[in-house]
Amino acid sequence: MKNTRCIQLLSLPFFLALVFGTVHGQTRDHLTPQEVELVQESQLLDKRTDVFIMAIQRRLLALNGTQPSNAKQLQKEAEKWGELPTGSKAELIGDIARILDEAITNLDDVSYHDEKSPLLAKSLRKLDVTAEQLVTQLTPISEQSSNPGEVSSANQALENARSIIDAAKKLPPPSEAEKGKGKTKKVKG
Repeated sequence: MKNTRCIQLLSLPFFLALVFGTVHGQTRDHLTPQEVELVQESQLLDKRTDVFIMAIQRRLLALNGTQPSNAKQLQKEAEKWGELPTGSKAELIGDIARILDEAITNLDDVSYHDEKSPLLAKSLRKLDVTAEQLVTQLTPISEQSSNPGEVSSANQALENARSIIDAAKKLPPPSEAEKGKGKTKKVKG
């Protein structure tokens, strides 16, 4: 009986920590349910990267308080992507940091399994463009905000963006196939 009481007393702090951590440690989802669904549907790395980039762009729209100028475009996007995400500036920037982190994890995973995948360079180049934009937009927030949450979130997003930029610098020049992908060939006949 004494052993049972000791086990109960020893497990009480663990149980309280588990309950307290579950209730108070819940984090905000960095992707909306529609975005999660789009990520899950996008099995190819470059398509999944496109989803991450669009999710980042949507948070930037929410941060800047802007809407797409075309009402039809807004309605079409809402049907596919859901409403623009909401939250504080710190939360939206934190979402961006976590989306970048997830994109990096996806790149790392594909690299681990197939380091010669042509989708790696393609996806990294796409992310590089977005990362460059983020550095431009988030650096002033990191340097000028008086809100510690905003500064912390901006610094994490900037760290992730800079790691993408650094990795992209190590890529070889785009291949002819990458350069000419958007061009159409004329058929002789």
